[in-house]
Amino acid sequence: MAITAKMVKELREKTGAGMMDCKKALQETDGNLDAAVDYLREKGLSKAAKKADRIAAEGSAYIQTEGNTAVLLEVNCETDFVTKNDQFKDLLSELATHLLAQKPETVEEALQQTMEATGETIENHIKAAVAKIGEKLSLRRFTVLTKTDNDTFGEYLHMGGRIGVLTLLEGTTDQETAKDVAMHIAAVNPRYISREDVAEEEVNHEREVLKAQALNEGKPEKIVEKMVEGRLGKFFEEICLLEQSFVKDPDQKVKKFVADKGASVKAFVRYEVGEGMEKREENFADEVMNQIKK
Repeated sequence: MAITAKMVKELREKTGAGMMDCKKALQETDGNLDAAVDYLREKGLSKAAKKADRIAAEGSAYIQTEGNTAVLLEVNCETDFVTKNDQFKDLLSELATHLLAQKPETVEEALQQTMEATGETIENHIKAAVAKIGEKLSLRRFTVLTKTDNDTFGEYLHMGGRIGVLTLLEGTTDQETAKDVAMHIAAVNPRYISREDVAEEEVNHEREVLKAQALNEGKPEKIVEKMVEGRLGKFFEEICLLEQSFVKDPDQKVKKFVADKGASVKAFVRYEVGEGMEKREENFADEVMNQIKK
């Protein structure tokens, strides 16, 4: 298939590899992006295995708690200016209050529910906010967590809501500890709590990639297995919260930091605004002009 500049650009963003290496990888894998990532890693050309989705749409993450229930939500808009708008901030609070009270399972279910304060559906309430603010707005996602009186939530919003993290720690009511874990998650972006949470299929896939990588480096086959297991440890450190060096004290793992407080991590949610969504190509000057014209 024809390899486009956009495909090469996306692969470069995912791997950090050079442009020509990315183009060759896509040619060798017939344009299959995931296979091209593996190809570059096996050849030792990928600088990172992280599939960093492009950060795209504007908007804000928001956290609200009520007793033993907490919600993290993301609302998207068209420009960053709107996130500083009081009407937008009110909308975040109103949506959070509803989600905490009604605990819908999905965004689709939430949109059809009636707001107690206004008697209108969430969908129509958002439409009314669109009419006032003058930009397209959407409730993209949310997660509701519940706890007992013996547990605690940790809340952290970075850069005014660009990243939002909600943690749930069992065995402690120390909110500062839970917040410290949330700050770590915001900075390091783990995907799982522990290595036990990683699917066997994903571990086996990583093992095969690392094996091919070691063989391509010319390592003797008899020591490759041992090398692979060592590198798997590094893989778990990159994606598992408890295996990571704690950002506020890199000499200890998050696992030890939490255990020393007599606690355990039950759950966490991390939203980065716009992750996985494609932003229209537009520079800041154009964005300012568009805002002025409204």
